[in-house]
Amino acid sequence: MNMKNPSVSIIIAVVVIGAIVLSGQGKKSSSTAGIEISNNVKIIDGKQVITINAKGGYSPKLTTARAGKPTTIKMVTNGAFDCSTSLVIPSLDYRKNLPQTGEVEIPVPSQESGTKLRGLCSMGMYNFEVRFN
Repeated sequence: MNMKNPSVSIIIAVVVIGAIVLSGQGKKSSSTAGIEISNNVKIIDGKQVITINAKGGYSPKLTTARAGKPTTIKMVTNGAFDCSTSLVIPSLDYRKNLPQTGEVEIPVPSQESGTKLRGLCSMGMYNFEVRFN
């Protein structure tokens, strides 16, 4: 196909890519028993598991989880060589160096609704927050 104006192809490509990106925007959380939780939260055998990736910061930066459930934060690293591997969670009195690659499970006692749990790197450059509802 010989197109005289390549800008038309570029515009079509941008529209298609934009539609794909926007279609994923509404999939940030799911409902469990009427409580909205983030998509990085799973309920396994009655226990809540929150997965957070650490490399060049923390992802996701904001998580909404269920209050009143025993919880584990699973920190996942994959070739991380920055300060995000030096994790501090002040309210849990947690301070550890994560492996450059691997998973670390951090037990979190059941939290009350409205509690905000914050994790950050030892330098304070990167952070994440878990909101319990």
